[in-house]
Amino acid sequence: MPTLSLPAPAKLNLMLHIVGRRADGYHELQTLFQFLDYSDELHFIRRDDGQIRLHGELTGVDHESNLIVRAARLLQRESATRYGADIRLEKRLPMGGGLGGGSSDAATTLLGLNRLWNLDINPERLATLGLSLGADVPVFIHGRAAFAEGVGERLTFVEPDEPWFLVVVPQVFVSTAEIFSAPELTRDTPPIKVRTVLERGGQNDCQSVVEERYSEVRNALILLNKFVSARLTGTGGCVFGAFPNEAEAVKVAAQLPATLPGFVAKGSNISMLHRKLQSLS
Repeated sequence: MPTLSLPAPAKLNLMLHIVGRRADGYHELQTLFQFLDYSDELHFIRRDDGQIRLHGELTGVDHESNLIVRAARLLQRESATRYGADIRLEKRLPMGGGLGGGSSDAATTLLGLNRLWNLDINPERLATLGLSLGADVPVFIHGRAAFAEGVGERLTFVEPDEPWFLVVVPQVFVSTAEIFSAPELTRDTPPIKVRTVLERGGQNDCQSVVEERYSEVRNALILLNKFVSARLTGTGGCVFGAFPNEAEAVKVAAQLPATLPGFVAKGSNISMLHRKLQSLS
């Protein structure tokens, strides 16, 4: 049977401003996404019986609730295909880390099965489908660094610098829902222009809330700040710092305690998933 193996890369929120709250409870955001050359890996084998089977499932996540399975079934319904798939997940990205692992897995599933099932659905339609699974899915579908607005679905593609990053992974699961429902969360940061973000950067409005509620994240930020300007990605709990080259990032990583794992990865304005798809084409 036809097979396909694809990465599901991590992302960083280089900044995250919350500029308002909508009547439906969703937050209006402005954020700058960049990808990392560090990923989960998904392996797809086409089935002719229409069944979707996920192997290598996540502890505590029901099979039918997994975003990979939901993405596959959504694409089946949209395309009315007779095909199914065996999907094997190799998980590297931490859950609850702010690296977009679940959304990235869903995007890779949509793009991978679109190719494996020969559906030829265009990226814009896939991104619209992906948005129903999560606000971060569209940026992974498009695979380009972007300034995102709205709930994260309005994208302006950009080309920020591509440094090396050291990402530190505190051993804690941070609930996105908890942080966005926190009464102390700033929700009225003035909107900013994309040009200003690229020239001056910005803060992460979630960081102070996460630091206050999760001492593991606060301590990781304090430690990493001794070497480089450290920031939270998304709602956390991973924190990161940028370096001009791999050697400097690796040098600092070697000085972290064994109780605080992390990894070094290159920032990229084109995701490794899309580079892989391009090479297959």
